[in-house]
Amino acid sequence: MVKIRGFKAIRPSVDVAKDVASLPYDVLNTEEARVLGDANPLSFLHIDKAEIDLAKDVSPYDISVYQKAASNLAEFQDKGWLAKDAKPELYLYQLVMNGRPQTGLVTCTAIDDYVSGAIKKHELTREEKELDRIRHVDVTDANTSPIFLTYRSDATVNKVVDAWISEHDPVYDFKSFHDVTHRIWTVDDADVVNTLTEAFEAIPALYIADGHHRTESAVKVGLRRRAEHTEASADAEFNFFLSVLFPQDQLEILDYNRVVDVPIAADFLDQIATKFDVEKVGKEAYKPVTPNTFGMYLDGSWYGLKVKPEFAGDGVIASLDVSILADQVLTPLFGIEDIRRDDRINFVGGIRGLGELEQLVDAGKYTIAFSMYPPTMDNLLDVADAGEIMPPKSTWFEPKLLSGLFVHDLESN
Repeated sequence: MVKIRGFKAIRPSVDVAKDVASLPYDVLNTEEARVLGDANPLSFLHIDKAEIDLAKDVSPYDISVYQKAASNLAEFQDKGWLAKDAKPELYLYQLVMNGRPQTGLVTCTAIDDYVSGAIKKHELTREEKELDRIRHVDVTDANTSPIFLTYRSDATVNKVVDAWISEHDPVYDFKSFHDVTHRIWTVDDADVVNTLTEAFEAIPALYIADGHHRTESAVKVGLRRRAEHTEASADAEFNFFLSVLFPQDQLEILDYNRVVDVPIAADFLDQIATKFDVEKVGKEAYKPVTPNTFGMYLDGSWYGLKVKPEFAGDGVIASLDVSILADQVLTPLFGIEDIRRDDRINFVGGIRGLGELEQLVDAGKYTIAFSMYPPTMDNLLDVADAGEIMPPKSTWFEPKLLSGLFVHDLESN
């Protein structure tokens, strides 16, 4: 069973919600965020990536950045751009992209469920990224970006959510980045809240879809607060963190492609051909449409690769396409042992398109690119249920949850 509960969201006024809502902090670099922030003083990036309001030579990890985030959060509330709800509520968050809707429950989940394993992970985290969000949560005393969780679809939850949407108007309804529609409903009926809370008590597990670093950071800050406030009750806000819960059958994983900067051997194509069936495609970008196939962009041409059966891998992890590429190409041919830390490899989310891979290689920033067939939601849940870890940068979810529509106040300062 898992525990969820309502909370007093700090959220935008209706007239500025579209302006406040921003892409998540971790899908933009500082330069991209600075451009968006300079053009929009209401953007939540002034809170989630507050280095954009400081001198360009200030490190994104300097303590002044987190202090600026806290002061900007206070300023947004002073100006009325953000305000805290008077009573705890649940919320529904629907995103529609290319005609496909997904509707999540915005709630607070328990740090104890993560500690016990009822909230399951499928990726490892990097310490420097954890420390960044730990400092951010610590200094702002808030969860400023929601964690994207999923669960195996439940008939009771679906029925309640569908009924609420059909009978109530959204409080926010706007289009934003990548032409995605964002709609929010408040669920302020105590009986409905209780029904949803009880329904999740019968759901055995939640799964992190996106936000492993935010989860680890939120939990570590919560545990620290618990140690500092031993007199606090089990219901103290710092024992919970901001989450949006989506049924797994509404979600789609996009490709998470690879670009690599390594010398290419003269006989590289011959080496590849020992493990893959290789087809030269030419100038047309090759997007894999079945598992165990890959696109490869090299010297201005695309190739289609299909792994030979004996190299396809066996088991829940080894059979993933991201594992096959690592095990059969990246490690043996390029010497890339740890893709989490090796600076010769980078990753490009599918929303940017395969043209981004071509541009990066053609510009000389990388020598070769690979387009990937994405894992399925069943792959993700199976890996998490097995207690295994996917290779880094295996999953790219779209559409992205926008930041700034909900903030969870830890109320410990």
